[in-house]
Amino acid sequence: MTSNMSPGDVDPAVREELARLRDSIDNIDAAVVHMLAERFKCTQQVGHLKARHQLPPADQAREARQIARLRTLAENAKLDPAFAEKFLNFIIAEVIRHHESIAEDTVNDAAPTAN
Repeated sequence: MTSNMSPGDVDPAVREELARLRDSIDNIDAAVVHMLAERFKCTQQVGHLKARHQLPPADQAREARQIARLRTLAENAKLDPAFAEKFLNFIIAEVIRHHESIAEDTVNDAAPTAN
């Protein structure tokens, strides 16, 4: 649609196709959010396990393997691997932040209180 067209000037078939595609996008977005929520439930459990066993919040070797794996998955799916890597790095940074917080809370909970 050009700047001099109003939404009423668009062919109804085009509007219908646009609505159908946007509905699909909305459904995919909902699925992505739910999948991320499930992923973070798992990573929270990992954070608690690491904290209980005094393991570091970050695991650089695992992160490097995950990035390489995700880049390959992205290439196979015809998704820009650089975008996939940026997305995973964003998620990893948030997971590490959660793990650091869990570790801090675990240490604080285990510290004896002064009377």
